[in-house]
Amino acid sequence: MGWRIGIDSGGTFTDICLFDDATGRLDVWKIPSTPDDPSRSIATGVVEALARAGTSRADVSFLGHGTTVATNALIEGKGAKTAVLTTDGFRDLLEIGRQKRPSLYDMMADKPPVLVPRDLRREVPERTRHDGTVETPLDTQRTEQVVRDLAARDIEALAICFLYGFLNPEHEAKAQAIAEAHLGTAFVCVSQAVAPEFREFERLSTTVVNAYLGPTMGRYIRRLDDRLQTLGLRPAPHLTQSNGGVIGFETAAATPVRTLLSGPSTGVVAARAISAAAGYRNVITFDVGGTSSDVALLEGGVCKRTGQADVHGYPIKAPMLDIHTVGAGGGSIAYVDSGGLLKVGPRSAGADPGPVCYDRGGTEPTVTDANVVLQTLNPSVILGGRMPVHRDRAFAAIEGLAGRLGLGVMQTAQGIVAVATANMAKAIRVISVQRGHDPRDYALMAFGGGGPLHAARLAQELDIAEVIVPPTPGTLCALGLLLTDLQTDFAVSRLMPLTDTALGSLCDGFAALDIQADAWFAAEGIAEDRRRLHRSVDLRYAGQNYELEVPVPGNAITPATLTTLAGGFEAAHERRFGFVAEGEAIELVSLRVSAVGLVEKARIAQAAHPATDSPSPIDERDAWLPEAGGLIPCPVFARADLAYGHRVRGPAIVEQMDATTLILPTMQARVDAHENLILATAT
Repeated sequence: MGWRIGIDSGGTFTDICLFDDATGRLDVWKIPSTPDDPSRSIATGVVEALARAGTSRADVSFLGHGTTVATNALIEGKGAKTAVLTTDGFRDLLEIGRQKRPSLYDMMADKPPVLVPRDLRREVPERTRHDGTVETPLDTQRTEQVVRDLAARDIEALAICFLYGFLNPEHEAKAQAIAEAHLGTAFVCVSQAVAPEFREFERLSTTVVNAYLGPTMGRYIRRLDDRLQTLGLRPAPHLTQSNGGVIGFETAAATPVRTLLSGPSTGVVAARAISAAAGYRNVITFDVGGTSSDVALLEGGVCKRTGQADVHGYPIKAPMLDIHTVGAGGGSIAYVDSGGLLKVGPRSAGADPGPVCYDRGGTEPTVTDANVVLQTLNPSVILGGRMPVHRDRAFAAIEGLAGRLGLGVMQTAQGIVAVATANMAKAIRVISVQRGHDPRDYALMAFGGGGPLHAARLAQELDIAEVIVPPTPGTLCALGLLLTDLQTDFAVSRLMPLTDTALGSLCDGFAALDIQADAWFAAEGIAEDRRRLHRSVDLRYAGQNYELEVPVPGNAITPATLTTLAGGFEAAHERRFGFVAEGEAIELVSLRVSAVGLVEKARIAQAAHPATDSPSPIDERDAWLPEAGGLIPCPVFARADLAYGHRVRGPAIVEQMDATTLILPTMQARVDAHENLILATAT
């Protein structure tokens, strides 16, 4: 028992959430991030948050952390100098890929930069056949020669990926031993450990991205670990994965590719828990940070997972929640393009220099600047009064854009918000309309520093009836770290027909994965009664190019299991594609085991009785609302003053330390028993 800490380190702000197991008390804190060394703002934030809560570092029993370090390094091309070791004849696979154009009809569209130049992509004689047997033994002498040459090139990381290495890891293991003997402190990883699944290009791409991020993530983890130890924090810290679970620092340092959606995933975890407690099963999550907006769809309280996705143009084979990201956040920069049109993002001002209104050297207007000018966002201070805001500087920056557009300053600021809202709506349509889901059947869960500010207009654009704003929206990703379990995933490919002949491979494959899971449980120190295993398989019709994941019932694999799996696949195929191919053979592709270590979680508070009084505003300010015809007086409420049963009619603004909620003139907000603010059209 003690205080549990969740930390979400974003590009603009670092969020800290503290929960006391004994009393159920929840405290949140928020400070500007330090992009040059994110561990610095984390350490500072933890010290400030604990002091504010009036507790000591010795009382901390858990520390979880979500980070954008890996994501930012990949986006900005600031990873390590990386080399590739692969099978003779396959050095150019990384560049050839699938020979797909990013945009079919755009002849000028560029592919993302190749992370490893051709002169650092090396081949060695070896060959494993499609059934795992060795056709050509690994030439260890040639391998050592190549590795010595790469060492002379001062590489920082090496990715080893051999043909069919996922079926027989022998050659990759030998090459890894040779590399580690000659490359000193360089980061070395093999495909069998990173992505032991079929599809050579995607496996190679994932292994290369892992190597490219390895040194950067390793340095960051070491710095953060040193800072936390210096603070005297006792519990071993954990890092969020893209699948929504958390892992230890050592595992995260070895497989940084699994942390690419580290931050957004825990927001979805928290949204799932809060919406379920509030009685909402179908929810679209809407997380607006400083750089981007992340959206996901929860159907029946479940967010779909995917085993493969393109992350900023790079194919990644790793378990992750199905989250879609668009470059539209509070720091997204507004500009006029060559055609004279107003555009917003994806470039972001980030935390340094940040929006113009922060007065830290920023000169390009952002979405945050537009909201400050419109005064929907406090034009004087944010972060509960701790951070000053300079509306005059934001006004001057937007005035420059207004002159180029031939509009007034307020119309231009509103245009910036409208363009950003359209970008956000487009992201939601990708995960809903384009996948057969009607947004009108879902509630919108708004969080992140900017989510509640934009949610009302977004809901109107998508015809969504209700918006849920949780009690601490600006720090929800940090709270999610206190609502998730330890989790990691293991997989192996086994391509064969789903017939009785597959029984032996299923039993042997899952037995091998269970051994890996048991080793992970032991390494993480998870007690026997807190261990859970979830099995699934990837299936497809013979000749199909993509698979569907189907859960495996029970623990024992029997002939009846095959029948159940076939039925589950057909049901999933009909849901996804609208038909079942009667009589077509079904193929087994991959076996998966998700290992979960259950941990104590923060509790979601519930009020027993509604308040009998009415809330009173703490202030009033003019805000520009085109829905009301322009500049009109808006009452401003403190979120802390709103209790279960309270109702607020729009137009109104609700402020709290970590976020601001805008209630449009046609809407009304009510506070439910879990202190969520529910926005809906006024009746």
